[in-house]
Amino acid sequence: MTAETQPIRSIRQRRSWVETAWRELKKAPLTAWFGIIVILIYALAAIFAPWIAPYGEADVAGRAYQPSSAQFWLGTDQIGRDVFSRLIFGARNTIAIALITTLISFFIGGTMGVLAALQRGWLDQTVSRIVDAFLAIPVLIFALMLLAVFGKNIYILVLILALLDSTRVFRLARATALNVVVMDFVEAAKLRGEKLRWIVFREIVPNILPPLITEFGLRFCFVFLTISALSFLGVGIQPPTADWGSMVAENKTLIAMPAVHFPYIPVPFYPAGAIALLTVAVNFVVDWFLHKTSGLRE
Repeated sequence: MTAETQPIRSIRQRRSWVETAWRELKKAPLTAWFGIIVILIYALAAIFAPWIAPYGEADVAGRAYQPSSAQFWLGTDQIGRDVFSRLIFGARNTIAIALITTLISFFIGGTMGVLAALQRGWLDQTVSRIVDAFLAIPVLIFALMLLAVFGKNIYILVLILALLDSTRVFRLARATALNVVVMDFVEAAKLRGEKLRWIVFREIVPNILPPLITEFGLRFCFVFLTISALSFLGVGIQPPTADWGSMVAENKTLIAMPAVHFPYIPVPFYPAGAIALLTVAVNFVVDWFLHKTSGLRE
């Protein structure tokens, strides 16, 4: 193959991959399409938050608890900040932190899980026993304890949740990799003298990728909900940074108001609804992807 034909082949491969993906998407159920559309809307809101939001996330633009109007689409919160603007900025903060945390946890847990399955011996036993000890403690309680010790900081929050969540990723990566490392093609690669990196990325990872991608969506939901729960308890993302969990906590007293104050009651339900909608959307997409990669058919 000449150097001139390589770019043409690369373009054809990308075009073929796009066409295959589009054919699969056209056959996707309505629930998967609903999830994809919701995720895209959330992603666009998070990326373009400064241009979409009519006010800044900490701007006091009106009086406290103003009802919905042309100026404030979803009303204002307890100190007069625009709820719609804070919802959009909350998408950027909450989703971005959850995504970064999940990526770090998969890098740590996935790497250690594959290496433990491939090397076995003392490495596998040592890491597995440490992971078992961490799994015995509920994540939320452990996170509260560590945040109380190390302080309320976004970087510390991401690191703590990534380390705690990596234990779950480790168990899955190790279990799936153990089924692959005993295959003949892996043994053949070892006999050929292939390096560890080649065996991991060319033989093992491609064969365990579908369950890991599915787990990524589920773990993102768990991390996303954990961050919201910690913010609701006051130890997660700190004010004035917009976060859906803290927005619910700041306005939770409205839930107990009598019906005569109905125009103000929906304020804490907006961020709660945003949390629930994203969680349901991601689970719809994960279910569809798991169905496609599992080989099951209706």
